Amino acid sequence: MNYPKFVLKDKAELEAALAGKDNLYVVSCNKCFKEIEMTDEPEAAEFTALAAELGKKITGSVMIDFLCNSVQTEKKLADAIPEGTDYLVIIACGLGIQTVANQKDIPVVAATNSLNYIGSHGMALTPKTCDACSQCYLNLTGGICPIVDCTKSLLNGQCGGAKNGKCEIDGKKDCAWENIYQRLEKQGRQKEFIDQPIQLRDYSKINHKVITEYVNKIRAERLEGFYGGVHPAERKEFTEAIALQKFPEPDEVIIPTSMHVGAPATPVVAVGDTVKVGQKIAEAPSFISANVHSSVSGTVTAVEPRLHSNGKEVVSIVIKNDGKNELHESVKPAGKSLDELTKEEIVEIVKEKGITGMGGAGFPTYVKLQPGKPIDYVLINGSECEPLLTADHRAMLEKADDILFGLKAVMKAVDAPKGIIVIENNKPDAIELMKAKIEGLDNIEVCEAATQYPQGAEKMIIKRAVGRQVPSGKLPADVGCVVANISTVIAISDAIQKGMPLVERIVTITGENMASRGNYLVKIGTPVKNLIDFAGGIVGDDVTLKMGGPMMGAVLTNTDVPVIKGTNGIIAVPTDHTVEVKCLKCGRCSDVCPMELVPMNFAKYVDAGNAQALLDAHIMDCFLCRSCEYICSAKIPLVSKIGAGKTMVMELKK
Repeated sequence: MNYPKFVLKDKAELEAALAGKDNLYVVSCNKCFKEIEMTDEPEAAEFTALAAELGKKITGSVMIDFLCNSVQTEKKLADAIPEGTDYLVIIACGLGIQTVANQKDIPVVAATNSLNYIGSHGMALTPKTCDACSQCYLNLTGGICPIVDCTKSLLNGQCGGAKNGKCEIDGKKDCAWENIYQRLEKQGRQKEFIDQPIQLRDYSKINHKVITEYVNKIRAERLEGFYGGVHPAERKEFTEAIALQKFPEPDEVIIPTSMHVGAPATPVVAVGDTVKVGQKIAEAPSFISANVHSSVSGTVTAVEPRLHSNGKEVVSIVIKNDGKNELHESVKPAGKSLDELTKEEIVEIVKEKGITGMGGAGFPTYVKLQPGKPIDYVLINGSECEPLLTADHRAMLEKADDILFGLKAVMKAVDAPKGIIVIENNKPDAIELMKAKIEGLDNIEVCEAATQYPQGAEKMIIKRAVGRQVPSGKLPADVGCVVANISTVIAISDAIQKGMPLVERIVTITGENMASRGNYLVKIGTPVKNLIDFAGGIVGDDVTLKMGGPMMGAVLTNTDVPVIKGTNGIIAVPTDHTVEVKCLKCGRCSDVCPMELVPMNFAKYVDAGNAQALLDAHIMDCFLCRSCEYICSAKIPLVSKIGAGKTMVMELKK
């Protein structure tokens, strides 16, 4: 069912609205809450035809999804309007008209009438609201609504009670009519307003005052810190108070040569070789790659393709554990204090010890420590914004000194004068402890961030902590930042102070369908089956198993896959059997996308096989956080469609 929010004014009304006006630029909304279609909305073409009939010049036009989304509309209109444009003709509901009028100094013409219906009007990511009163006065008042913005909803001028530009009823609110007069004066339209006949409001029209409260609420949630994001149920109470435990060593480890972004490492051991803990067993063949080390001592029994958590077979080194835990001779401290180490030596240690990002993507850390650009901030990501997971939380509580050491090492490696530890405010104990640890250090601070998913994404954490926006296609270093995960800096500390490569990590075992739960130090290469068995197995019949969190974790259909460097959780949760229906353009996916994209269009273009449209819509900026799919009313599998779309774009670029 469709719920269109506006209709084009009739011909007589448009002729009157356009009298004496020319050089028009048309801004049209693609409408929300209607079944998504490949065809354009018809109102823009209808208006253009009428304008031509009236002899009006059109300087250009643009169609925008969710025009009332002020964040995206501002970007899309930034350089779109050509010189020589005298009026903006807006084809949208009242919210869209007010959004544009509030952003541009060019006079606006409302070409539509809002329909009178019950419901939230538009997405409302704007300080303006709309009563959906079906009597749009915006042409008379320069795009400022007297119904909503004036506390008394006066239509023909102010009441005379304003003091210092503020409303006499609400002293915190601007007098709407003073704002109207100022805007009309700026646009040279005061006489046009004065010459209008007296306006009489039809009070039989529905007045939706509740929308004001709705707008304030979603603006507070959506626009704090970074655009978009969602607030899924956290369920961290399952494990957040459970201390770290050493996980029992497996009889056999399966260590993939690819646990990182870039080229797989090249094995340097063969079947029958005896290896020790911390010994290099596969070597990085190129700049974007990472060394791999043995997590146990024992005998190499196979070097062959084995199933990886990504669903593919990857060359892996299988080692039978002898239980002796003998350390390799290369496992020894750096032999110098952090002050004595040069930045080149720090980078070399991180490279040699095979350290990668442990928050998800697995980017080789030594590469990140050579940005080739001035760095102002090192940000340590303690957000752990995924529901259920508490590995980083426990790390902050139990390994705070290692975190601080690792942070200082990264700051020295990249010559950064400032370090910031970013922690979501759902971890008050970690915030308190880390603040105590940095007391007296004037170059390191703790940033207490409001809990919001996906806070932990690099671009989001940078926006939240230092207010810098990483442009499309750019990296954190391009805005003077390096971001590292909590567990990654602990690994750096271990590499420098103990000489230990990345051979174990903290894993949270949790979920509604896991028999028991906890946080464990697990050897890299430990089969997932061991973790599940140790936890008492999975309870329930209809369960989804994931490596990682519920939002971005990889679904596991085989528990013989090993724990890898980026494994922060193994979760068992109820399977979602919600049935997909057709998209109705509710705008929620665009509302919550932290990259300020329009995910519904990705699904539309993928279904149509239009790779160029996907590229033009910046699909490659999406990092598959799943916020859009989580919030989607139609339950469209947006993440899988976006993944397919990225493949289409990569094929297009070949």
